[in-house]
Formats: sequence, C-alpha cells, structure tokens
Amino acid sequence: MGKWGLSFAESKSYLLTSESVTEGHPDKVCDQISDAVLDAYLAQDPDSRVACEVCATVQLVMVMGEISSKGKVDIEGIVRGKLKEIGYTNEEFGIDADTCQVVVAVQQQSEEISRAVTRAGDPTDVGAGDQGMMVGYASQEEIGDSPLDTEYMPLPIFLAQKLCRRMALLRKEGVIPYLRPDGKSQVTIEYDHGKPKRIHTVVLSPQHDPDVDPGDLYDDMVQRVLKSVIPASLIDSETIIHVNPSGSFVKGGPAGDSGLTGRKILVDTYGSVARHGGGAFSGKDPTKVDRSGAYAARYVAKNLVAAGLAKQAEVHISYAIGMAEPISVAVETFGTATVAPDDIVNLVRKNFDLRPGAIIRDLGLRRPIYNQTAAYGHFGRDDLDLPWEKTDKAEALARDALSL
Repeated sequence: MGKWGLSFAESKSYLLTSESVTEGHPDKVCDQISDAVLDAYLAQDPDSRVACEVCATVQLVMVMGEISSKGKVDIEGIVRGKLKEIGYTNEEFGIDADTCQVVVAVQQQSEEISRAVTRAGDPTDVGAGDQGMMVGYASQEEIGDSPLDTEYMPLPIFLAQKLCRRMALLRKEGVIPYLRPDGKSQVTIEYDHGKPKRIHTVVLSPQHDPDVDPGDLYDDMVQRVLKSVIPASLIDSETIIHVNPSGSFVKGGPAGDSGLTGRKILVDTYGSVARHGGGAFSGKDPTKVDRSGAYAARYVAKNLVAAGLAKQAEVHISYAIGMAEPISVAVETFGTATVAPDDIVNLVRKNFDLRPGAIIRDLGLRRPIYNQTAAYGHFGRDDLDLPWEKTDKAEALARDALSL
C-alpha cells in the first residue's frame, strides 16, 4: 500500500485510459491564444505579470484577465494570427480568423497580489503569486524487462498526445485533406502488475468535411495515424478501435462547443494516472506557482526516476501567497523506491531550490517559451526542448543516494 492508497503496481490487471485533443479543440484554441499573449508580453518585458484567459464561441473570441507590463501588444492581432495558424480560416470549420469578433477586456494586476509577489533584494526570494498545491509525476514504463521510450510519461497519455499530433500533421501537410482542425484521441491500456501488456481500446475522433466516406475515414485513421504511432507489439486481435463512434463530426471548434482557457488540465499533464493540484497553466506568467511550481514538480519527479531512485514518482509541493519557501514537499513512489521515503525527500531538498524565484532562475522561465506547450501537453514532449524536462540532476541524486 502506498501512503495515499493502493498502488496500481500491486494489482494483477487493470485498465488505464487517457485522452488528448488536437490544437483545434475549442478549449485548446483558448489555451494557445492565452499563451501566445503571454509570450508576446514576455518577449518585450521579461518581468511582465500576465494572467490571461480566453473564451470562444460562434464567431466570437473574448480575451480577459490582468496584465501589468512595459510591453505593448496587439492582442486582437495575436488572436487572429493564432486562429489562422491553427487552421480556422473558414466559418464552416468552427470560426473564421478574419471575420470573427474579438473582444479584449484586460486590466492591471491587483495591487495586493503585486505587493505579495514583489520584494526588494534577492530576486530568488520573491513570494508565490498564489496559494495552492502542485503535482509532478514521472514513471519508467516497461514491457517485460525492457524500458519503453515514453519520456518518463505514463504510456496512455504519451500515445494519446502523439495520435493527436499525427492527425494535425497529416491535416496541415495535406496528406488527409478532408480533415478539419478539431479532434480527439483516447487510449486505454491493459496493465499487468504495473507493466503495459496490450492496447485495449483506441478512440480517434477527427473533425472532417461533410462528404467523407466513413470507410475511407476509418482506413486513413488506422493506417496513417494509429499504425504510425502505436507499437505493433501492443496491438492484438482483441484490440478495439473506434473512429468517430458517435457518427459524423463535421461541426466542430468553437461553433460545436464553446472553449475556455484551462479546461483541459489532465490533457496538459499526465492523463488519469497522476493526481492534479487543480490549477491550469496557460496564460500565466511564471510568478504564478500553478505553472512554475508544477513545472518544478515534474522536473523533480523526472530526475528522481532517471536517477534510479524509483520507477514511479509523484511529487507534491504546496505554497502560500506571498511566501517564498514551500509549505510542504512530499514524494510518493508507490512502493517502487530504492531508498527510504524520508531519504528521498531529503535528497530533493538538498538538490532542488523550490522557491518560486529560484525555479524561475534555474529553469529560465522569463522567456517566451509557453505557446509551444499549449497544445499536446506540457510534459514528455519528445518534439520540444523544455527546461523542466531535463534530467541534469539525476547524476547528483544518484551519487548522493549512495552516500546515505
């Protein structure tokens, strides 16, 4: 038993499911606009304070929030540019970048929050921008005794993200020209004593043109998407494959469902496998520990697993607004640790400075690097070079563990 409950690894057989969505999903559209606005301000003023949220519906995008910066940004231009980049160039697809209405309603950051965060003196001793608990996770997935290259991510979310990226790539390159920007994937994996055994079910739900033959759609999704992403060794005769199980999917994007920043927090993180502190990332500058604290927790967890100190690590960090030092740091390893639990926490405290200002300094977070994370996940991105994904602390952690 882990201290927070039964470890999956202690169960003989179980199913784990994770979903992802494409960049044209209405919630992800809003996340990307929020982070594009954030990046634009950080590019001009690295000390910008940004809390930007977006909602979208039929032919309407509204940008809201609190922004304090020396930068001058054309928010409406960013909205329209991002919609075009995603592929929303026709109202029939869900929204039209050129003709939709854009409403901008932003104000300065609250003076009370500003005072809590801003301190004279050591820039690494700034206070947290809010209270809350952040969670980071990493795991070493294996088939038999062979490790899988999942970037220390749970296999269900890793594959779900790659399926959505593949659908978007084939759409943008014109390989499957009838695809539209919206779409979803879902992957269910059967585990046996903590190790992936087989793919139980895959669901692919791409938005498409109205005249597409369902058989052609199914074949394209299986042959060009699924089989290019999922290892053949994990698929067997009993694997279930659904393509648009509800029927056609023509009306999508903000016309099919309203969108909102921060509504896909499990897609952004670890799927259903790890817990979540509840805070969203997109549109928030790094003084907000919802973002920087969660990145630091992932950085810690990934380095612990890379150092061989556990095969699973879930790191919890909590903060109080205006205070630099974390209120608490805890690590759950679900019975997979190679050293004592208390020793792991001590190793974390020795090797990682988890004050918000130190996280910002050590990971170089006052840069316009966030828009690229706003679709297809913030963690385990084998297509991006993200500072919180480095395992540069693993060697020191392993060395310090030997001296315990």
